[in-house]
Amino acid sequence: MSFQFFSTAKAQRHREDGLSGFILILEEAGELIRINVPVSPHLEMTEINDRMVKSGGKALLFEQTGYEFPVLLNAFGSEKRMCLALGLASLDEVGARLEKVLQILKSPGDSWIKKIRSLPILAKLGSLTPGISKRKGKCQEVIMDPPDLHRLPILTCWPADGGPYITLPVVHTKDPVTGIRNVGMYRMQVYSGQSTGMHWQLHKDATKHFHAYQELKKRMPVAVTLGGDPVYTYAATAPLPPDVDEYLFAGFLRRKKVKLIKCLTNDLEVPEDVDFVIEGYVDPGEPFRTEGPFGDHTGFYSLPDDYPVFHVTCITHRRHAVYPATIVGIPPQEDAWLGKATERLFIAPIRTTILPELKDMDLPVEGGFHNITIAAIQATFPGHAFKAMNALWGAGQMMFNKILIVTGEKINIHDYRKTLEWIACHVEPARDIIMIPGPLDVLDHAGSQFAFGSKMGVDGTRDSYQLAINNYQESIGFDEAGFLKLFPEVKVIRDEWLKAGIPLIVAGIEKPTGQSARDMAVTMIKSKQLASIKFFILVDTPAALWGWKDITWLVSANLDPIRDCRIENNTLIIDGTTKTHEGDGFTRDWPNVIVSSPETVALVDQKWESLGIGPLITSPSLKYRDLISNNSAYRVKK
Repeated sequence: MSFQFFSTAKAQRHREDGLSGFILILEEAGELIRINVPVSPHLEMTEINDRMVKSGGKALLFEQTGYEFPVLLNAFGSEKRMCLALGLASLDEVGARLEKVLQILKSPGDSWIKKIRSLPILAKLGSLTPGISKRKGKCQEVIMDPPDLHRLPILTCWPADGGPYITLPVVHTKDPVTGIRNVGMYRMQVYSGQSTGMHWQLHKDATKHFHAYQELKKRMPVAVTLGGDPVYTYAATAPLPPDVDEYLFAGFLRRKKVKLIKCLTNDLEVPEDVDFVIEGYVDPGEPFRTEGPFGDHTGFYSLPDDYPVFHVTCITHRRHAVYPATIVGIPPQEDAWLGKATERLFIAPIRTTILPELKDMDLPVEGGFHNITIAAIQATFPGHAFKAMNALWGAGQMMFNKILIVTGEKINIHDYRKTLEWIACHVEPARDIIMIPGPLDVLDHAGSQFAFGSKMGVDGTRDSYQLAINNYQESIGFDEAGFLKLFPEVKVIRDEWLKAGIPLIVAGIEKPTGQSARDMAVTMIKSKQLASIKFFILVDTPAALWGWKDITWLVSANLDPIRDCRIENNTLIIDGTTKTHEGDGFTRDWPNVIVSSPETVALVDQKWESLGIGPLITSPSLKYRDLISNNSAYRVKK
């Protein structure tokens, strides 16, 4: 889909004014709602936003926050708004530009004609290197004296969160030896008016900088920005190779160099047009502090852990600054479109540098970025899919992927139904599925160990049908009543895929104490009724009544493939249930899914009509509440 609004002269003028200009772009495109009644950043904004995001709603500007500053939410929450944020007609556009540059850089260039032709592109790329101004920036129009984070409308998002969190921070650090800058996005729990947690995780570039300062026994300067051109926010989330300057990438995206200015209390540089700058430091010699819980993009709470403390030395902001935030939780959320932008932008680098046979790639929103990837390749030899799997699992943040499905280039992998039909017909689990150990995201709650678990690869590149799809229903003859009588621990059966000719069944079960769903399923598979089923998925009973997108999210989140999957009689068993110590040998804490409290839901219901955002939208939390065991972040705590 292509969106042309971004290219108007008026839109380009708006972009010169950072986040405020972007708000005008959204408004003129019919993509923004201003809410001018009081709404609290404590839980209320999250509940309103969750309803709007999941119903495909617009960006929200809360103008009466109880603070000096308005709050912008859901600014990136659709394909159209993502394109407007990046100044693109389509998300594929910049991927094509990037691929052209990479092809030139990759070619030997022994022809003088080729060299001359490449010069304008490479010269343009060089001109996008960020520049540093000696003047003060717009972001320094107001100096907050004394600096106090409590003056900002920082959101407490979910009821079991450890406190308020800055959720859209662009965090600047530098390597103390090379001076190379890193710009990343790491949530920040507010401890006091002058301190926060700094949630840079095990695999992040900022963590490497922290360890370098630790060895030097020096304080680490840090600068955090909020707002400005939305391209900065995206660049901070993009999975760039180490030592690639995020602001060079931002300049490439917006076709204009980023202007940087010096901070007031440390030697870092930040864009001059951002809305807020929070300057400070992290002391590597200081003990870590507990951070969390936090309702995370996985749809579950990430549980408390120890992280460095960030100390604030200065806060500056623009006049009429807007505080930007984002809400993460059970997908879909706004971050889905940041992920979709990455999906489209980074096919080119993967294809150009490591996997030229890659034709297309899809990161389903329900997979929460890392859990599910579908890749289409030009398969030309036996085992080609497995070669592609290993290449992709070795590509940067793709190392966190858990389920990787590889198909041939004929398949429209963005049509999930057609892809499932193809897999059902062409994949023989015993032959075409592999499971290997590997790293996981530190936020993955299902891994048997912290940041470590396993992956499953599915080879869907074969062209020969093993059994015609229309024959499945007749050949299986599934008797639901008989099956439920035989296995009373199964409370719900979802066999609509089977009735449509696809050999897949979902069972909602109640596990007896001390048993694993996976072992129970092995017994079930040996019954004659399931003899021809290829895919048998088990979930907790409440989840079996959800829609297929929600089931996909839950199963992929709860899965550690080597532990939770079995292939019996050519049937892939997938255990997507909550894991326990007694039955599954799971030794870590298991978090709850994220839902709003009943009190917040009722409050927003009561307030809804006054918000001016249309007919009442039912809270999504009502659907998921039956899956939580209590009102804390923990479902099972050891």
